[in-house]
Parts: sequence; structure tokens; C-alpha cells
Amino acid sequence: MKTIILRPAEPERDFGQLAAWFSILEGEPNSESGLIEFYEKEQEWTIQRVAEDEQGALLGFYWILRHRLEAGRIYFYLFVRPEQRRQGVGRQLYEDLARVAEEAQTKRLRVSVWDNCPECRGFAERRGFIERLQRIALELNLDTFDDRPYEAIITRLKGEGFQFTSMEELGNTEKAQRKLYSLNNTTAMDVPGSGGEPCWDSFEDFQQSVCQSDWYKPDGQFVAIDTANGAWAAMCAITRFEGNEYANTLHIGVDMPYRGRKLGQAVRVLALRYARDVLKAHSVRTTHNGENLPALAIDRKLGYVQIPGTLLMEKTLV
Repeated sequence: MKTIILRPAEPERDFGQLAAWFSILEGEPNSESGLIEFYEKEQEWTIQRVAEDEQGALLGFYWILRHRLEAGRIYFYLFVRPEQRRQGVGRQLYEDLARVAEEAQTKRLRVSVWDNCPECRGFAERRGFIERLQRIALELNLDTFDDRPYEAIITRLKGEGFQFTSMEELGNTEKAQRKLYSLNNTTAMDVPGSGGEPCWDSFEDFQQSVCQSDWYKPDGQFVAIDTANGAWAAMCAITRFEGNEYANTLHIGVDMPYRGRKLGQAVRVLALRYARDVLKAHSVRTTHNGENLPALAIDRKLGYVQIPGTLLMEKTLV
């Protein structure tokens, strides 16, 4: 059996390779500088190890993220080079991860695997993980998307007193950011299958992790405001990550009292126009909880098609 050495990852030495592996795990480009920046911000909440052979060649890694709001829950990534699999590397990485989790009195472990990777799912299931939910991924071809049929909906809603604007037009002020935080958190907690869990533990957390991120584009944060009372009724956030030809819809939400009026379609279409005309993207990708049937229905009506998504696997520890 080959000798496998586990050690903490070192930013200057290892993060270039880890960023490439994160790109595979997440399906989005990651950079060494971006991973270093993330680590510097979140170091307090992370634990990571790399596996290497006797010559110092990296074989794989795991990366733990401790949940900010629930002390007994962690989310993790685990990756082994394809040519090094079935040689005990993944097993040793997971056993060390499980030991760390036990010492931290963890109650729940979570990991996402691609839904088109039976090998990945099998690795998790053999270690006692079960599927908690499916995140369905969809993509829309912007080169062929016809937004004209939706103009009548937007015009009608404007006539009913709704203002469609963006964070940039609102000055991206702290007051506007607080409104965006409240609507974002409230609607995210209402998503079917979400468990009612908040995404951020405070406005300050939201401001740092969202509004101060390099991917945050104020002109790509669309909101619908009820001018009768000033309430923020709906939102759609979109961006284009560096290195991608496609844009990503980050969150779409409609506040409960305003549902059923097609506000969700309206802010979606405004975001899609922005992605096509301003971001110059050729397509847009989005993900939905598999239980969020209304959102899936709207996107499929717009012409989205399904692409590989992920399964959230969970293990409860005694």
C-alpha cells in the first residue's frame, strides 16, 4: 500500500492546485488568488488537509466549512485525482475528516456531489450519507431567447404601481442594501425544501459576503418596488463570473404577499436582458431546489433546459 501523508494546505504552496480542483467540484472557475482571499476571510471557519505521496505530489484534499449559525453542522469538499482513486486516498482523507468532525462535536455532515456521477454518490452512500435534496441546474441560450412576449407583463405591472429598478439606480446605499438583505433572506427561507434556514446571520455578514464581493454587480441586482407603500416585492440577482462565457442567476425571490402576479417573470426577464446586452453572455445558468416547482416551471416556460446538477448528501452523527 502506498504511503499517504496528510498535512494542512499551505496557501502559497498548494492553493493553485486546490483552486483547479475546486473548479471541477463546483463547475465554476476558481483562481489561486480568489481562494487565498476567501481563506483569509473565512480561516476561522475552515479546516483543510491535503494528501501527498512520499515525493510530495498532491493526491487530493478535503476542505471543511463550519456553519456559522449551527455549531454542530459542517459542509465539506473532498477530491482525489482521478488516476489516484481506488487506492485508499479518499478513504484516508474521509477518515481524517470524520475524526476532526467528531472532535468538534459535529452532529451533521453535508457534501454536494454531481447528480451525473454515480461513483461520487456511491462513495458518500457507503459512508452513511443519504440524499437530502437535489439542486436542479438549468441553462438558457440567450442568443435565441426572445424577450418581447414578456414586455406586456412588465408594462402591466408598471401600470399597477410597481417600479422596476436596480441597486445601481438606487445608489447602492446601505439603506438599499439593508432592504435587499431583508428581501433576499426572507424569500430564500421561503423556498420549498430550504428548511426555513437564513442564508446570513446578520446584515453585516450579508454586506461583507455579498455586497463587498468582486462578483457583486449593483446594476445586476434587479428589484420591484410597490410604490403604494415602498415595499420591496421581488428581486433577481445576476452576474457573470470571471472566465465564464455564461452568466449566473444567483437568487430570484418574490415576497409572499406579491406572489401570483408574475413579478417573478418580470424581474427574471429584466435580468436576462442585462446578461445578454450588458454582460454580453451567450447563456445563463441557474439552479433550483428540486422541490421548488413554481420556479422550475417559470424557467422552463422561458426556455431553460436541464443540465447536470448536484445532490446534497447528509449524514447525521450520533
